[in-house]
Amino acid sequence: MIPDNYCTHNRCDEWLSEHTNVRFHYTPTSAGWLNMVEIFFSILSRETLKGACFRSTHALSEAIMTFVNEHNSKAKPFIWKKREVKGSQLRNTIGLVVN
Repeated sequence: MIPDNYCTHNRCDEWLSEHTNVRFHYTPTSAGWLNMVEIFFSILSRETLKGACFRSTHALSEAIMTFVNEHNSKAKPFIWKKREVKGSQLRNTIGLVVN
């Protein structure tokens, strides 16, 4: 199982001791992009929830289900690409070690 580093996943020792065929391998901290459901929730947030106002939980639920149904009708696998880093971006990602 590959959970994220959320604190509730770090409290499973008792359960894991009872399920010896299961191992947890955690995603790195601040690496939500590795978790496919996080990507899906990000798309849902941007396309449906951002700036929206719902008068009831039923209206919110309907908006979410509409998004899910539309998304699923045209869904394709995500294609991961390594981002190219150039110029000032490169300078901002590398720290200098000063002795």
